[in-house]
Amino acid sequence: MPSKQQIISPRGRDVTDQDAKTITRVEELAYDLKVRDVMTQEIKTVSPLMTMADLLELLRREQISGAPVHENNKLLGVVSMEDLIRALLAHDLQAPISHYMSTNVIAVNSYDTVIEAIEQFTKFKIGRMPVIDENGNLAGMITKGDITTGVLIALQKDYQVEEVRRYRASHLFEDIVSDRTTLVMRYLIKGRDFLHGGAASSHIKRALMRLGANPQLARRCGIAIYEAEMNLIIHASDGGLIRVEIEPHRILMQAIDEGPGIADIDLARQAGYSTATEEIRELGFGAGMGLVNIERCVDKLLIESIPGKGTKLDMKIFLQPEDSFREITPAAPET
Repeated sequence: MPSKQQIISPRGRDVTDQDAKTITRVEELAYDLKVRDVMTQEIKTVSPLMTMADLLELLRREQISGAPVHENNKLLGVVSMEDLIRALLAHDLQAPISHYMSTNVIAVNSYDTVIEAIEQFTKFKIGRMPVIDENGNLAGMITKGDITTGVLIALQKDYQVEEVRRYRASHLFEDIVSDRTTLVMRYLIKGRDFLHGGAASSHIKRALMRLGANPQLARRCGIAIYEAEMNLIIHASDGGLIRVEIEPHRILMQAIDEGPGIADIDLARQAGYSTATEEIRELGFGAGMGLVNIERCVDKLLIESIPGKGTKLDMKIFLQPEDSFREITPAAPET
């Protein structure tokens, strides 16, 4: 028999800023935006054969505090103001940059989400990171300031076209006459496809907004789906299925795979616990917060898992009248 665990979050009123489930627009954008959307592409780089005196002149002229070291577009390391100070103290400005650069580089992928970059900044207490593209080449640099600027630009975008689409979609439930109308969306997720990670959650969140969902509801669904989607990519080598049922009174989100399964669901629910490989962790994933973040965003989470055969997540959000998609349809309470 599969192991089962049910988590019910008490909720009998509309979500407010005081609730644990509150998700801001900025937090939502951190899941939506990719590093390539906010990074600086035009960067100053140095070669390992340049001297520290050359670096001094570059930092002075460009008013920067460091630069990536690369050769044939491959990242070899980074050199910073601190490295320059060490060379100055040693009266060694004619030494090649390769003697002082740091080769233990913490980098981020161009296709990673901004939230993953933020986690790297926080974990390693650094202010900038090189960005690597899908081919392993240096693509740019990202700083905390880049993230702030990118989020502000995204917040200022013109949503006129989107508003027209929302208007059309928001009348879907009103225009269809039936005893019970259900919109079903399915997304096939490929294992280890980090390049497209988060695409399904973005599509689902956008669909909810166009249907007339309030931003808070769309954000909760988007983050829950994102975490489930990344779990499929990380843990299920053959990927899996994301399935969403939308009704005027509730949203059911499912993540289904035929992967390794979960041996201990209680342990898997603990913050920080992860079975991700070292390879996955080096990519910046597998922090062990997936189920914790899902539980934060949904009203009910049911986990079914058979070790060696697969896992199914049922994530439900029950809509209050003010959450519903225009049409208010009485429905029997679910358990």
